[in-house]
Amino acid sequence: MALFRLPSSGPAALMPRGHGLLLRAPQMSDFPQWAQLREFSRAYLTPWEPIWPSDDLTRSGFRRRLRRYSEDIAADRSYPFIIFRESDGVMVGGITLANVRRGIVQAGTIGYWVGQPHAHRGYMTTALRVLLPSLFGELNLHRIEAACIPSNAPSIRVLEKCGFTREGLARRYLCINGIWQDHLLFGLLHEDFRG
Repeated sequence: MALFRLPSSGPAALMPRGHGLLLRAPQMSDFPQWAQLREFSRAYLTPWEPIWPSDDLTRSGFRRRLRRYSEDIAADRSYPFIIFRESDGVMVGGITLANVRRGIVQAGTIGYWVGQPHAHRGYMTTALRVLLPSLFGELNLHRIEAACIPSNAPSIRVLEKCGFTREGLARRYLCINGIWQDHLLFGLLHEDFRG
């Protein structure tokens, strides 16, 4: 089996769906809903995310974000997804597969967020379960990694429900909300995945 293979339809075309959710790459038409959800959820998300750029919620900031996403997808570095409820098209959050490594590694790191109105309703667990088959299938990854601040119990539950194994503690691993913080490291292998 080849170590490196991209889907014949193109990675940007990945649109996993299931259990009432659709995941797809962000588009400019998503800006109003994205900005509104992020602004409404700012206080809720701030403790768990890097500091937002000053123009993060502007149309030009979103356009710059989309350009970076497009470059990252084309280079097989990163794959962003916005999560929508299929029943009404409401945006509930997002997942990004970043830091994709190929060759002898075949791995990537996921990060995710959910808007405050949709938190603690099982959306992120469901969205990850919908996305993981595409990461192991179409993107041909062997390992998916995640990192979580030890006090973020809801995120830890999401990862464990999806089959991730806690692998250790990385000291001052990521700069979150302007502070270098310890993170628990999690991993999920293709052969351990129960899709």
